[in-house]
Amino acid sequence: MTPRTPSESPRDIPEATIARLPIYLRALSTLADGGTTTCSSEDLASAAGVNSAKLRKDLSYLGSYGTRGVGYDVEYLRYQIAREIGLTQDWPVVIVGIGNLGQALANYSGVRSRGFQVVALLDADPARHGELVAGVAVRPFDDLEQIVLERRVSIGVIATPALAAQSVADRMVAAGITSILNFAPSVLAVPHGVDVRKVDLSIELQILAYHEQRKAQGEAGVAAQGETA
Repeated sequence: MTPRTPSESPRDIPEATIARLPIYLRALSTLADGGTTTCSSEDLASAAGVNSAKLRKDLSYLGSYGTRGVGYDVEYLRYQIAREIGLTQDWPVVIVGIGNLGQALANYSGVRSRGFQVVALLDADPARHGELVAGVAVRPFDDLEQIVLERRVSIGVIATPALAAQSVADRMVAAGITSILNFAPSVLAVPHGVDVRKVDLSIELQILAYHEQRKAQGEAGVAAQGETA
């Protein structure tokens, strides 16, 4: 990652904008793969699924990278966003819990192609130790501290059952990990300075169920009105 000069300080970017930057980066990558070299804010906003005013405001936090009447240089903007996020270097990642979900995460090509390197897979089950998953040998969970120290790991992924998640997080924090992606269906308590992102598939499905129910109720209401007309 290109270091900032002493005169530069980290930009104060809103969390909502930070959450959208990876979406813009993915949209730019898709445009670049399709042979697009320049794009307007409208084109990029459409590819990212946001309105153009929001996109322009988000990008204004990064600086001025567009040219009036021309638009954005796709490769240059992609690099600037990747640099802002921190993806111009490979971040070492450790995954704890090599069940079905942990294996799927280890095999997910998007992790390796987007600035991350899975350096260790850990599991408490001795029967799994030595097993190769995506070319990486599963190691005992007790190796966590050594791996974090040797590979300078700051990002950990928890894919364990809910009951084990907090104790795993505690060990991660004690070992020096400061960012955790939690797939376990539980809320983690961590000290100040440790960032946790939670991915709960059941909650996402419940939200979709809500929308499906609303659509069904709306269709039923329309049908009822038709019958009484």
